[in-house]
Amino acid sequence: MDVNLSIRRFFAGTFAIFQTVLLCSTYAFLEPYDLLYDNGVEAFYSSDYKNVVSYMERALSSYSELRQTKVRCRLNCKELHPFDAPSSDLRFFDTVLHRASCLNECIETKVGSQSMHRVSEDVNQDFHRRIPYNYLQLAYYKLKQLDKAAAAAHTYFQANPEHVEMSHNLEQYKALQGTQEEHFIDREARPHQKAFTVAVKLYDKGEYEKAIEHFEEAMVEYYKADVECRALCEGPQHFDEHEHLNYRPSLYELISDHFTMVLHCEHECVRDLATRPGRLSPMENYLPLHYDYLQFAYFKVNKIQEALECAQSYLLFHEGEEFMTENVDYYREVLGHEVKPREEAEWYIKRHRQELDLLHVGSENLGIEYTEGHYWSSTGGREDINRIPSGTDGWMEYVPISEKKNVTETVVQELREGGPLLYDSVRLVQNSESLNGTQRVLLDDVISEEECSELKHLALTVKMAGDGYRGKTSPHTPNERFEGATVLKTLQYGYEGRIPLRSARMFYDTSEKARRIIESYFMLNSTLHFSYTHLVCRTAIIGQQDIRNDLSHPIHADNCLLDPEANECWKEPPAYTYRDYSALLYLNGDFEGGEFIFTEMDAKTVTASIKPKCGRMVGFSSGGENPHGVRAVTTGQRCAVALWFTLDPLFRELERLQADEVMESLNNQHQWDSGLNINPKDEL
Repeated sequence: MDVNLSIRRFFAGTFAIFQTVLLCSTYAFLEPYDLLYDNGVEAFYSSDYKNVVSYMERALSSYSELRQTKVRCRLNCKELHPFDAPSSDLRFFDTVLHRASCLNECIETKVGSQSMHRVSEDVNQDFHRRIPYNYLQLAYYKLKQLDKAAAAAHTYFQANPEHVEMSHNLEQYKALQGTQEEHFIDREARPHQKAFTVAVKLYDKGEYEKAIEHFEEAMVEYYKADVECRALCEGPQHFDEHEHLNYRPSLYELISDHFTMVLHCEHECVRDLATRPGRLSPMENYLPLHYDYLQFAYFKVNKIQEALECAQSYLLFHEGEEFMTENVDYYREVLGHEVKPREEAEWYIKRHRQELDLLHVGSENLGIEYTEGHYWSSTGGREDINRIPSGTDGWMEYVPISEKKNVTETVVQELREGGPLLYDSVRLVQNSESLNGTQRVLLDDVISEEECSELKHLALTVKMAGDGYRGKTSPHTPNERFEGATVLKTLQYGYEGRIPLRSARMFYDTSEKARRIIESYFMLNSTLHFSYTHLVCRTAIIGQQDIRNDLSHPIHADNCLLDPEANECWKEPPAYTYRDYSALLYLNGDFEGGEFIFTEMDAKTVTASIKPKCGRMVGFSSGGENPHGVRAVTTGQRCAVALWFTLDPLFRELERLQADEVMESLNNQHQWDSGLNINPKDEL
């Protein structure tokens, strides 16, 4: 979190004035959660742990109250001013204006001026990722309130399961005298998911009466959460697909765009409600699964009419599915009459189908590529078909929707290693076996001390010359600065005379050397192409290191989305699914922390730890077999050349191809002004 502290202090100083003014008004007052959060962070770095607790708890309370106020007001004003098929444009706009006035009055009466509660996307993301609980767990620990520390740590870890340090903290809390199992609660648990989890455990034990009670509770909470999710969609919309400086819509186009984005957001509630914190994919078949469990549980307690209602409801989602159709036939035969599906399920499906129809039309208008995806796609028939009727067998795996592929299904090339290293100076230090994994290698002396020094100087010089990163905080941690440059950027600067051209060429040649070594060592039977090349330095921010418990780079895999709890890695966007091999060539070791670590797919169990030093290179395949991360850099600066490769020529890095042309031109003694179209845009 990159924040100007002097500005914060100014706002903190004037905050009391704003508070006095607002409290004297006729409106209620809710403290802005972003200001409370900022004050809590400042107190944290001042080791003022009592105020950390005070500010962070109030920030969380304010965040929750503002969210609930928006939901209540939007639902109330929607009911008071519905769009009842207006007969004219004036009626439509009359409803819009009255609803807007209703919302403003409702919200400001309860929380104060809305302008006080406009929060940056960065702060919203911190609350979504439960970052305040990270600060709280250490503050409570310092205050010796171990029960609250355990709850905060557990709450944070549920949404950040890749956080190795928090995992270790939780183990330590469990071992401390004074902590008990009931202290490890998720303070942000979603009621519908909590009730469903309890119900499944009871179902698996055969306690069907109790399971029914909790499944019914989960259903009520699910539909309540669905209403709230949709209400929250009715706020301002971001039109990412349009460049609005150039796009000048008419009034009706703009209205259409807004409501299409709202509708798209509402449809995504299906995915959101089925996705647990910290997970990247929703539970497949989530809502229909409730009816599946219930139909069999009711059957087991001899409530056949209720069982038939739930079975019929399930078929609304999966029309004609064989095992449930057989169950329905059985229940009808036992009862001797027909029973309709549940009303809430019929209403839900009817609305969903209307949304799909509208989304197809609206997405075309907005230019969004939209495909009909049912987040409750069936997983197929059940193995246990001898029961009459049949029921779910209790599986609760978090799996992607039907189009998604598991990374382990796509291995085509034979995995080998031990090929020649090509250069006499390069030394093999550890292979896959000694690194406790597969397709891993550690090499030393890939480049010399002089080359390390020159490349490190190049990274700093490019930064000083005005590279796009400009020392901003790392995208992975707020406790380090992050600078870097690509090969093409350095060649451009070299040609312009802003850096030594010899250094830029060395960067290019070094990356090519690394590519050849990786391709040869892993004995690849096809060419390894560059996917992305990046010269990057991470610098510890002074004054923010004493109480760190994060990573410089969280545990991840390079070509798939790591799901530690499910022990899976899903090869799907936004992961760079085309990447096949990765390498990191280190330029120095004169810093503290910053070790490269491999873990198991649980993102907790460290299988190998590597201390960087000049000329050392770690290479590995990019899939879920090699989760990895970087421990915090606590002192000094860590520099490396990061390289990603692909076996698919269609995904070769465009900038690399342009850099190849530049090098060929330079080698042929041509000038850069020969018409090459160079795009120096950098990507993280």
